[in-house]
This record gives sequence, C-alpha cells and structure tokens, in this order.
Amino acid sequence: VQLVESGGGLVQAGGSLRLSCAASGRTFSSYAMAWFRQAPGKEREFVAAISWSGGSTYYADSVKGRFTISRDGAKNTVYLQMNSLKSEDTAVYYCAANAPPPGTGSSYYNNRRSYDYWGQGTQVTVSS
Repeated sequence: VQLVESGGGLVQAGGSLRLSCAASGRTFSSYAMAWFRQAPGKEREFVAAISWSGGSTYYADSVKGRFTISRDGAKNTVYLQMNSLKSEDTAVYYCAANAPPPGTGSSYYNNRRSYDYWGQGTQVTVSS
C-alpha cells in the first residue's frame, strides 16, 4: 500500500484546510486509516482514525469538534477536514493505514504502532 498526502499549506488562525490521502491498491476498503502529526521537537501524535467500514471514528481531545475524518472508497481516499485551526495545529501531518484484521477500541486506533503503512507527510502551518 502506498499513501500520498496532499492539501497542506499556510493558513491563518481560525481558517480551514482539507487534507487528502490517496491510497494505492485494491484492498483500501479493508484498511483502517488514520492521521497523525508531528511538530518540530515533538513526538508524533495521534489526530484521528476511521475504521475500515467508516462506521467508527476516533479523535484526539485536542481536535474534537474541529476536525473530521472521512473516507471515500470509490476514490481510495481518506480526508481530514480541519476547521478553526490554531497555531498549535502546526505540524507535518501523516496518513497511516492499518492492515486487517483490525483491532478494537480507541487505545488501538490511537497507537501509532497499530499502523503498517505511512505516507511521506504534508506540512500544515497556521499563522497567528
């Protein structure tokens, strides 16, 4: 599986961006997907995840109510809609894929070790 992120950029605080992650391969629909981010000098942290069916979503507390993860099976793409952006959202955002069989629960989906494939990342910079 290859993952290619896009949609990053520079935005003012309070603005919005939508990140996309295009996945190769015919088995996309069976993979749980997630977004992580890494700011300079910090550990990579969980942002959001979506189950293979799209029926379950998980969010970090810091982005709940502002970010929305979704997926489009026909396009083999997962999205991260980011609204009300803050300067602390500035980071490189990475897409990740979890090969089946999937685990269960938020503690599984928010653990970066649960993911088998990673994209190269896209930079998001929020100016205050």
